[in-house]
Order: sequence, then structure tokens, then C-alpha cells
Amino acid sequence: MPIEWIPLTDAESLDALESASFSTPCLVFKHSTRCNISAIAKMRLEDDWDLDSGSVKAYYLDLLRYRPLSNALAERYDVHHESPQVLLLQNGACVYDESHLGIRVEELKEALGLTRA
Repeated sequence: MPIEWIPLTDAESLDALESASFSTPCLVFKHSTRCNISAIAKMRLEDDWDLDSGSVKAYYLDLLRYRPLSNALAERYDVHHESPQVLLLQNGACVYDESHLGIRVEELKEALGLTRA
């Protein structure tokens, strides 16, 4: 099933993302459109994605166009900036982050409690 990406483009969208995380877990994929590893990580995430938008909302951040938002995310959730990177937010907090080729749907499912570890 395709990922229904919600674009992150401004500071207000970060506030909306955090608010949404209180009702539905939110995934942020930070993507560099000039990086081959980032393209591979995005492709693997999209190919393996089998979660519906009711179980997790998927947000997309283009790092080259919106680098200040990436910096704001890193500061807000006290995570080290990586590219590519996923952040999983629940109840206003980052509960999981991974980068590069460590980005895998199965690990996201484990972090969401949807599979047995």
C-alpha cells in the first residue's frame, strides 16, 4: 500500500505534527533528494510499507528545501541530525529514530508495538 506522505514545509506544520502525535503515531522521513543512500532508504520504506494512515501518519521533509525545519526537529526532540532519518513521534515525544540503511518498516512496527520484538 502506498505511503500517504504529508509534507512538512513550515514551522506551523511542526506544531500540527506534534499535536497529531497525541492521537496517532507520526513518522517523519527526512530526505535529501541529492543523496543516493537517502533515495535507497526512501524506496525501501515505500516498498515495504504496509501500514495504513489510521495506524501511523507519514510526514515527508525535503531537507534541501526545508533545512531549518530539520534543525528545528532536531532541537525540539533532542535528536542528532542525520540524513536520511526517520523519527517516530508519539504523545509529543520522539520515541524512536533511525538513519541511513537502518531505516526499516519492521523496526518501525516493533517501535509501534505492532509486532513481537
